[in-house]
Amino acid sequence: MDYAATSHAYPEQIIDKSSLYGSVPYVDQESSLMQILQQLHASLDPRTVFASYGKVVGQLLPICGLQLNHQLKINWGRCHGLNVQRVVSGFGEPYSIKYFLSSPLTPSQTLQLNALESLFNQPFLNAFKFNEMSNQAMFDALTGLGNRYYYRQSIKSALARASRNQGHVSLMVLDLDNFKGLNDQYGHRLGDTVLKEFAELLNDAIRNTDQAFRIGGDEFIIIAQGKEHTLTPLCERIIEAMNVHPLMSSFTVQCSIGVAELQQKQSQDKLYETADIALYAAKADGKNCYKLSQQINA
Repeated sequence: MDYAATSHAYPEQIIDKSSLYGSVPYVDQESSLMQILQQLHASLDPRTVFASYGKVVGQLLPICGLQLNHQLKINWGRCHGLNVQRVVSGFGEPYSIKYFLSSPLTPSQTLQLNALESLFNQPFLNAFKFNEMSNQAMFDALTGLGNRYYYRQSIKSALARASRNQGHVSLMVLDLDNFKGLNDQYGHRLGDTVLKEFAELLNDAIRNTDQAFRIGGDEFIIIAQGKEHTLTPLCERIIEAMNVHPLMSSFTVQCSIGVAELQQKQSQDKLYETADIALYAAKADGKNCYKLSQQINA
């Protein structure tokens, strides 16, 4: 297996613009390079940039698939058979790309690949850094769940989809019982551990169609698909998981849940308010339980 790095300088007399496009006039060569660069810069999604790069090299070279070995693991095309792996550097930490070939690269084709990699590197890393910053803006640093901002965006989308498709969306508001006492008595380090463990518990309990968020302190929200009465198994699953969890049960940390179903023409704030009222009804009923809004409005 061959390895190559794109960070070293290539001799000027070896790499010229015509190595990419044969006898194409110089102005067209510049235009083609600019079009490739613009195509790679067109998206700030690293997966889209990588796919665009795959299409470019697949059109110009006997390459049928790519495999990225980076913090992101991405495949494009048909990733099997003859391959060559190359180390890419020049911006940020080095990473590697494995190219799957329909035939071995000739020396001139290897030079073409060198030039194309140099075009790909910066747009990909720009997209990767943007993706990281976007995640930091939308996800809670402690638990990895969506934060308040992400929740506000997600509930808008969920309500719009429900309106278009005449579907059902419900909101679950969750609050940890006895959490403040634990924080005061044992300190924030243990409190943070409890919050992280609870986030993992929620991720294990919810369905693929649900989304969980931490919107502040020990308050969590789940956007769930379906009518509120269909969520009783999920509520029971969360409460039971809390009661048998080694850390939670050791410190008597439990969970109260309020559930409300979206009503016609209801705003997201009104939906939250209804679920929150159900949550406080659960706390008033002894905690470690759940209440549906239809139960308290009956």
